[in-house]
Amino acid sequence: MKYTHSIVINLPREKVIELFDNPDNMKHWQPGLVSFENISGTPGEAGTKSRLKYIMSKREVEMIETITKRKLPDEFSGTYEAKGVWNEVKNYFNKISPRKTEWISECEFKFSGFMKIMSLVMPGAFKKESYKYLRLFKEFAESTSS
Repeated sequence: MKYTHSIVINLPREKVIELFDNPDNMKHWQPGLVSFENISGTPGEAGTKSRLKYIMSKREVEMIETITKRKLPDEFSGTYEAKGVWNEVKNYFNKISPRKTEWISECEFKFSGFMKIMSLVMPGAFKKESYKYLRLFKEFAESTSS
């Protein structure tokens, strides 16, 4: 399953990147995030692996993030692997004007086991969840400049 979302954030691209690139900010726009732990590599750099733990619908979900490309301020991409799910996300940050940034997020999911069935029954749920994170980041980022 592949799809693309985009959102316009009413902040300069430099500020968007500053907020996006700080792992301490993740708790402000990723509900359910319990922990973010570096496993290997230099945090934030291509090749680095991190363990993310979330509470989703009363159950713990653990995923491994592998940063595949870091060319900020233009692009930050990675893969996210959890039980039954492989997800690649390519994030692009385009300067629209001195005070507006477009965040484009290209997502690809591959599923196995029970999650394959869920993806067939509820494909919209994955798209909706992905867009929720863009919207929550926008709300968080714009609220920091108030």
